[in-house]
Amino acid sequence: MNTTSPNNRALRGRPTAKAISLIGLIAFAPVAGAQTIDYGSATNFGVLAGAGITIAASGPTIIHGDIGSSPTPTITGLANATIYGTNHGGDSSTVAAESSLQIAYSMADLRPPTTTYSAAQDLGGLLLAPGVYSSDVSFGITGTLTLDAGGDPNAYWIFQSNSTLTTASDSQIILIGGAQSSNVTWQVGSSATLGTNSAFEGTILAMTSITATDGAAINGRLLAINGSVTMDHNVLSVPEPGSLLLLGAGGVSACLIRRRRGCA
Repeated sequence: MNTTSPNNRALRGRPTAKAISLIGLIAFAPVAGAQTIDYGSATNFGVLAGAGITIAASGPTIIHGDIGSSPTPTITGLANATIYGTNHGGDSSTVAAESSLQIAYSMADLRPPTTTYSAAQDLGGLLLAPGVYSSDVSFGITGTLTLDAGGDPNAYWIFQSNSTLTTASDSQIILIGGAQSSNVTWQVGSSATLGTNSAFEGTILAMTSITATDGAAINGRLLAINGSVTMDHNVLSVPEPGSLLLLGAGGVSACLIRRRRGCA
């Protein structure tokens, strides 16, 4: 692990020219306080894809948030899901959300890293303070990753993967010290895969595709620019800023998303 300056870091997983032109107007504006990322029109989307959404039939999937896909509007397996939000399909709201997603991806990618890993990095077993963590190769999580806000509810984490993000079966992310899932962003240069029965915190911004395997629980968003999103017996909820609750119909608590972790 080593620290690098922004001048030593190349832009990875490049977004469209339109997104780059837009981000050029805002990315280098001074950032006060936390390194926040604005998801814009994608804020209320739990699942957003560029090339379709597939929901497998192995078990029920629950989504607390909106869904949509554009330019490929295909969404299959809706009978296997309960959606506490709006299915936008490929409507104008989805198109606007995809545009915001491209901008958010660029914003996350352009943040200067505080810590850079030159090789593939497994984050499991680490306790990380707020910051921007960058891997020139990929990120993985085996076991438990702990994010400690140190009492600051505005503390922010950005994880920049040049290639993939892969979490192992039964892995988990734990938030302590006032850390908020709404303040965790994962910018992925290609695709992300969440392992069986894993518990994940934060929003994934993937250039290509995202796969949530059987039993994975997500407190955040699955947002894919060019590829598809595949879900399989999952629980996903979009967290309100500053809230530790997973809000949706009836207000699902954070404990539910860790239902396999034994919390009461």
